[in-house]
Amino acid sequence: MRFLLIDSILELEPGRAVGLKNVTMSEDFLADHFPDRPIMPGVLILEALVQLADWVVRDATEFDKLGVVTGFDRIKFRRVARPGDQLRLEVDLKSSENGQYEFRGTAYSDGAVAASANIVLGEASLSNYLDADAARASLAILRQNGTS
Repeated sequence: MRFLLIDSILELEPGRAVGLKNVTMSEDFLADHFPDRPIMPGVLILEALVQLADWVVRDATEFDKLGVVTGFDRIKFRRVARPGDQLRLEVDLKSSENGQYEFRGTAYSDGAVAASANIVLGEASLSNYLDADAARASLAILRQNGTS
């Protein structure tokens, strides 16, 4: 995936996940956003939270389903993320029913909230997009990155 925005998963348990995103100058999006003073676009911070929430859905469904965005609410951006920053990403499942998962996602930088949002994911069959064993292997790598 070109924009895999999670470098490691520190915690993955039913209804909750914690991950890290290291913002580095090697990110493609920083070349144009902005050349003289690069910052990570807020929408990509949200995407990192979505990707982390998706792992909660995959894990909860034993890799039968994946989560696809169906909505956002209460989006707040509090501070920018620059090269050299590390974002601590946290998602907590607030409710789930009928294939809809509502999460509260928060990205922290230096202990302060950088961005937060309510995120709604719907279910899609994982097998329509990728192999479940390959997805499990990716999770193993992300979890291993979180223990180094």
